[in-house]
Amino acid sequence: MDEQALLGLNPNADSDFRQRALAYFEQLKISPDAWQVCAEALAQRTYSDDHVKFFCFQVLEHQVKYKYSELTTVQQQLIRETLISWLQAQMLNPQPEKTFIRNKAAQVFALLFVTEYLTKWPKFFFDILSVVDLNPRGVDLYLRILMAIDSELVDRDVVHTSEEARRNTLIKDTMREQCIPNLVESWYQILQNYQFTNSEVTCQCLEVVGAYVSWIDLSLIANDRFINMLLGHMSIEVLREEACDCLFEVVNKGMDPVDKMKLVESLCQVLQSAGFFSIDQEEDVDFLARFSKLVNGMGQSLIVSWSKLIKNGDIKNAQEALQAIETKVALMLQLLIHEDDDISSNIIGFCYDYLHILKQLTVLSDQQKANVEAIMLAVMKKLTYDEEYNFENEGEDEAMFVEYRKQLKLLLDRLAQVSPELLLASVRRVFSSTLQNWQTTRFMEVEVAIRLLYMLAEALPVSHGAHFSDHRGLRHSSAKVRSRTAYLFSRFVKSLNKQMNPFIEDILNRIQDLLELSPPENGHQSLLSSDDQLFIYETAGVLIVNSEYPAERKQALMRNLLTPLMEKFKILLEKLMLAQDEERQASLADCLNHAVGFASRTSKAFSNKQTVKQCGCSEVYLDCLQTFLPALSCPLQKDILRSGVRTFLHRMIICLEEEVLPFIPSASEHMLKDCEAKDLQEFIPLINQITAKFKIQVSPFLQQMFMPLLHAIFEVLLRPAEENDQSAALEKQMLRRSYFAFLQTVTGSGMSEVIANQGAENVERVLVTVIQGAVEYPDPIAQKTCFIILSKLVELWGGKDGPVGFADFVYKHIVPACFLAPLKQTFDLADAQTVLALSECAVTLKTIHLKREFCQALQQPDAKVFKNYLKVFFQRAKP
Repeated sequence: MDEQALLGLNPNADSDFRQRALAYFEQLKISPDAWQVCAEALAQRTYSDDHVKFFCFQVLEHQVKYKYSELTTVQQQLIRETLISWLQAQMLNPQPEKTFIRNKAAQVFALLFVTEYLTKWPKFFFDILSVVDLNPRGVDLYLRILMAIDSELVDRDVVHTSEEARRNTLIKDTMREQCIPNLVESWYQILQNYQFTNSEVTCQCLEVVGAYVSWIDLSLIANDRFINMLLGHMSIEVLREEACDCLFEVVNKGMDPVDKMKLVESLCQVLQSAGFFSIDQEEDVDFLARFSKLVNGMGQSLIVSWSKLIKNGDIKNAQEALQAIETKVALMLQLLIHEDDDISSNIIGFCYDYLHILKQLTVLSDQQKANVEAIMLAVMKKLTYDEEYNFENEGEDEAMFVEYRKQLKLLLDRLAQVSPELLLASVRRVFSSTLQNWQTTRFMEVEVAIRLLYMLAEALPVSHGAHFSDHRGLRHSSAKVRSRTAYLFSRFVKSLNKQMNPFIEDILNRIQDLLELSPPENGHQSLLSSDDQLFIYETAGVLIVNSEYPAERKQALMRNLLTPLMEKFKILLEKLMLAQDEERQASLADCLNHAVGFASRTSKAFSNKQTVKQCGCSEVYLDCLQTFLPALSCPLQKDILRSGVRTFLHRMIICLEEEVLPFIPSASEHMLKDCEAKDLQEFIPLINQITAKFKIQVSPFLQQMFMPLLHAIFEVLLRPAEENDQSAALEKQMLRRSYFAFLQTVTGSGMSEVIANQGAENVERVLVTVIQGAVEYPDPIAQKTCFIILSKLVELWGGKDGPVGFADFVYKHIVPACFLAPLKQTFDLADAQTVLALSECAVTLKTIHLKREFCQALQQPDAKVFKNYLKVFFQRAKP
């Protein structure tokens, strides 16, 4: 081996040696036989340096993991013999290997096991056990190998291919048939031999038992001799935490509900008689955290058994299971209220599931009611910040408490479902008593009182929100109260989501009159303003979409909601076309705009096309589109009508996706007629949205409307305006930005052919406007966009396949622009936006440089390469 390279394995080696070691490792990995040198070094104990040993195992690991199938039978046998020889040597070593070497060796053994066990090494475990016997160093390695094998076979954090998953299942089935009883017996012997003399090996063995019990026959472990030994370990201080975890895994194992109940009850009786239920007398919080986890596992296992028995109709055993659960509640409460949050956190699952049982019972006993109240008081107490909480510099402990509070919040939500009246009374009592003397009360107590009130609002069932729709809310005498209620009611419905299901149709009926569109001529003063009605329409949409109704019912409800708007819209549009008075025209147009806005707002309940389709509502919104689009051809009040329809189209592009495309050409044609600068500014984002979303799908449409849109833009930009008309100047500046943003969207969406297909004269005109935008107008935002467009076009068209004449344009116009723009007096390099424009200018120059292949070839250090290129260059250049 390269001794100099091996020096780089030392963590204290300099960077050159470390780089050499890494390179050497890569070299050994690809070498067909270098692994044999490493195998020999391990078998012969050639090296004493720990890092070199680890290195050798790494090389072997790579060979087994990635190249094992390429080895001959003899070479595969050599690897097996090497590992066994190394294992035998460990029995004789005066000092055990470092932990990291033992772990790496175990990984290599495990990889070889999963590769060979089913075919060439069925006696794997027997060979290992025959070497290690009960030697403590051998047992240590045997247990590490078992944990590494379990990790390879069942660790859910390791992603396996379907083939590996099938292989692992077959290995486990074969192990159950051939060797698991022998392995279990070896574990028992190890535990019996070392429980009083070697706590490290005993804890390792308990960890192995806990890991394997999830997939082996439980009766091999859940028997008198094993359980009695584990319970004995619970009384040995150095073993009891690991014994707790092992018992937890035993309890967690799936089994018949009656058998599980008997197992848990027998464990509990022994633990209780041994004094483990006396929490107050235990000072070791680390052990109590493990014990809390065990109690949580036992409690949840009993609850699962109860659920299965109820489902199977076994009332007698279900009653026994419930009684068993009830006898654990006092212990659960002790652990829940414990001052250590880890101990408390570990029992929350049992607590939550117990409340779920109580929620299902028709009548609660006095004891169960007392239990609910005790849980409630415990949650309220544990929500309180402790004195050590550092609000100024929150660290890991503070982050853990925030997560713990979230768990408690789930318990509070469940309490609200079990006994909302009790929760309401308890929070009211705490809040009132605390806030009466808040100036002299500790901050922590005031904070938790307010926090409880906040949590209460989120936790209480929906029926407590009925006041929104009556005279206390949406029908209050004050317009301000009604307005605020409309907003809060929308928030309320969104936050409760599925909990609203039982009340949906009742709510929709209650708010029906508030959804009415009020035309100007009826003289009736609506309870809500149009802005408030937007929230009510959104609320109605959310209720329908988030309901558990089938798609047909959702579609019917949405049609009931939107049909009155469509019918009113048609009538009002006819009236607008006939109206003579300008004031009446404006009020009618306002009303039409509100109708479109309300329909648009209902669609906010949908996140995308998929949810619209799932609810069966696509057809309803397509009907709305067909109803609203004729407003674009109305010659009166164009601004307000176009604005409303444009907004609706934006929403429909998100909700209906390609279903909206057939409507776009006609809508665009109408919106481009008689345009003002503001109209175009608002229209271009719609086209940008369509271009960016649908790309090649809308290429024909874009090619058709590209020049009409540009003509409309140029016509507005070329209109004369008063020299001092700041408003007109600003409108033109914003339109210019929108125009360049449109070109950027087209080029950035891979649609440059839309521009290229407009004819040479039009293409040049567009390019010139971009150069003007980059150089002549003192607007850094537009300049930045222009340079982005130019660099993209150079990237796309700068090669030999680009449009005719573009290469000349690059050198005659784009390159000069990159220098002229920054030299302008108005190009303020102290301005942040200008610096961004300069950055894009630099990108443009760099892109041009990359496209100049002749310069790149000239920079080649190899003269022969350039000679060959020059020959090809002139061959291409000749006509």
